[in-house]
Amino acid sequence: MFAKTFSAALQGIGATIIEVEVSVNQGLRSFCLVGLADKSIAEAKERTASAIKNIGLSSPSSQTKKVVVNLSPADLKKEGSHFDLSIALAYLLATGQAKFIPSKKLILGELALNAELKPIKGAFSFALLAKENNFQEIILPIQNAKEASVANLLSPQNEIKIIPVENLQQTLAYLEGRLIIEPFQVNPIELKTADISQIKWHWIQGQLHAKRGMEIAIAGGHNMLLQGPPGTGKTLMAKAAISIMPELSKEEALELSKIYSAAGLLSQENPILFHRPFRSPHHSISEPALIGGGNPIRPGEITLAHKGILFLDEFPEFHRDVLESLRQPLEQGEIIIQRTKQSFCFPARFSLIAAANPCPCGNYGSPDKECSCSQSQIASYKRKLTGPLIDRFDIFCFVPSLKYKELINQETPKDIGENLKAKIAKARNIQNQRFKKDKNSTNAEMNVEQIKKHCQVGNDSHILLQKFVDSGKLSARGFHKILKTARTIADLSEKENIDSQDILEAINYRPQENS
Repeated sequence: MFAKTFSAALQGIGATIIEVEVSVNQGLRSFCLVGLADKSIAEAKERTASAIKNIGLSSPSSQTKKVVVNLSPADLKKEGSHFDLSIALAYLLATGQAKFIPSKKLILGELALNAELKPIKGAFSFALLAKENNFQEIILPIQNAKEASVANLLSPQNEIKIIPVENLQQTLAYLEGRLIIEPFQVNPIELKTADISQIKWHWIQGQLHAKRGMEIAIAGGHNMLLQGPPGTGKTLMAKAAISIMPELSKEEALELSKIYSAAGLLSQENPILFHRPFRSPHHSISEPALIGGGNPIRPGEITLAHKGILFLDEFPEFHRDVLESLRQPLEQGEIIIQRTKQSFCFPARFSLIAAANPCPCGNYGSPDKECSCSQSQIASYKRKLTGPLIDRFDIFCFVPSLKYKELINQETPKDIGENLKAKIAKARNIQNQRFKKDKNSTNAEMNVEQIKKHCQVGNDSHILLQKFVDSGKLSARGFHKILKTARTIADLSEKENIDSQDILEAINYRPQENS
């Protein structure tokens, strides 16, 4: 006796269809599960046997039959407990204890020993997969119905039925036509009201130079390094930067929700990301946790920060090898993780904002506080802020200590953040139009050919740039970064051409010792 149902497996941030084949024949009592399954799937035979027995049906352990379960394709490694429901139903079909048509139905769910269904991760990715493969419905735990139904909201084509179930018995009753379950539909208004508390831009007092630098960085997708003594507002400014970033487009929300669903980070209350992510890992983070990897392979912090901000506080305290691993994704906007039999490509197009003190104690160069660091400590600390990775930053800002008058200034308008957000959104729209035929969407992503095309400058600017390049104060990479930053400054002013003032301001945001 043979039966087949359909499930799915996560592959990176995507998913693939898995055929669950069950063969039941006379022989010595056994339950064999094949198809490159991990430990959590191998244990499914115990969970499914107990669940089937607890709803009053004959389980594999109570029959003298040889049961073989194959997860096809067999050469694809699979992990997770969400195959339980599909395996149990295929077994019941193969033994004649259930009668239903399994075609065009994607079935997912982890079974408890009492046949109740527990939530799974990746429901959004599975729903998208079902739509792409023309399935008619997806059956999954009721806790994941809201997340899966978002796929119909963001991608209306080939709408599928989201069938929420609570246990194995209810699932059987639905499949056999003894119970009617209405497909779950999400309320868009309910989703959009779900918001996370943000630090507002108008909370930041003073620091006009650094705030202007942050405005340029967010508008053009540039990477930014903030340096200054402790307690001057570097972290506050980085966290507030999310509040002035443009709203996510429908395509961006779809991509981000897919990433967070695969990582198991979507909640029942917020099953979709309507807001750009802000990730701030601790400086003790490992390389696989930052860029992705592990076993099984999972997206790292740079992928979770996709289309948002990756903030590295205490930048020099991160391990050198961890920081060096950022170089390739910063250039390419993606990270490719390779294993012997697997290779995954995770998106990683984020804005990197880093913060650092001028020295280990933070008081080097301060007119008010004495630095307690030795010259060797200062030199060692500064060496951490040099090299190829630092060269990937477009904008450098020093954030000085504030005076009392600046701290008590309460005249900052509360709507300044919204006005700045609208201004940045206009600049981003200009860039979207500029690069509509290209893969990139911001000025920071421009290659040399695009810089030559979109960053034409006048004679005054040529003379200014020549002075800095020929004096050795500006490298070729620094030269291109100044042009990209100047292009963003011009976009913020809605100017078609870059003028000398834009170039001068861009140079002002390069490291002081190099310019």
